[in-house]
Amino acid sequence: MSKKTCPKCNKNTLTELIIPESVNIKGEEILLEIPVLRCNECGEEFYNFDEDNDVLDLAYREYRSKYNMVQPEKIKEFRKEFGLTQQELAKLLGWGGATISRYENGALQDEAHDKVLHLTMEPENLKKLILDNPNALSAEKQSSILEKIATGSQEEIKDIKNYFIEQFGNYPPDEFSGYLRLNIEKIDNSILFLCSGSGELKTKLNKLLFYADFLHYKEYGASITGARYIHLPYGPVLDNYEFYFASLIHEDGSIQVIEKKFRDYIGEVLTSNNQPDIGVFSPSELRILAKVKEHFQEYSATSISEKAHQEIGYLETDELDPISYKYADEMDL
Repeated sequence: MSKKTCPKCNKNTLTELIIPESVNIKGEEILLEIPVLRCNECGEEFYNFDEDNDVLDLAYREYRSKYNMVQPEKIKEFRKEFGLTQQELAKLLGWGGATISRYENGALQDEAHDKVLHLTMEPENLKKLILDNPNALSAEKQSSILEKIATGSQEEIKDIKNYFIEQFGNYPPDEFSGYLRLNIEKIDNSILFLCSGSGELKTKLNKLLFYADFLHYKEYGASITGARYIHLPYGPVLDNYEFYFASLIHEDGSIQVIEKKFRDYIGEVLTSNNQPDIGVFSPSELRILAKVKEHFQEYSATSISEKAHQEIGYLETDELDPISYKYADEMDL
């Protein structure tokens, strides 16, 4: 119950909320819980809206919500985030100059335009749209947006990797990590270092990482990356290696995947797009990485896997078990 002035009798009397209402949007009845008030003095009923609200606006919002369509404020937030005017965004999309203004002011977009909006609001899609339409924006505006997308992508990668560490890599330094804490920066740059040149198959790359970490432990008493390695049917592999490879391939583009034909199969070879940051490694770590890369240069994925299968650390563990670095002393390298 609330006090309001009745628009008919102009008396400030008690009013009460009554029933919801339905509105027809594109042939569909949209049910709304509309606040309707009744004057206890004269019986007049009227909507209890703020100045900027109306039934149609609420119905449109409910319709968009039901079909996961972009709401007006989201279009405006997106545009403002990247410093685009309504006219610039419309030009980039190839739409009429007033279209964005209408949508931001509450007009209901059609299905085709909504799909375009959803796609455009993904940073990588916006980047592609800008590059494919170089005349739509000024060079300065293009540069500003592309820089913001690149910065945002890097921050997102950091967030993903920090979350990963919290969930899966927050283990203490022990015999299974080479007595170091997990260092994703060193893992990423080890992968880039080992993939430089002609690239490596995932199977061989996993073995190279294993040998580099374990050989460093053997010679210096600590691993390079603090990573754990587990026993899988095709040999010792970096624990959660899929995450590390995928983040370098899909998130920051440091690694690309190239299909390569071998004797009797086609394999996916990982090659470095970027140079590794060797500054993250100590001289001993860099020496071991180079030694392992050179030693196994002529090994195929099959031959290095066969060798790794004969290592004591692999033979003494069961499938999915972590492999202790203490076995490094028995490693044949």
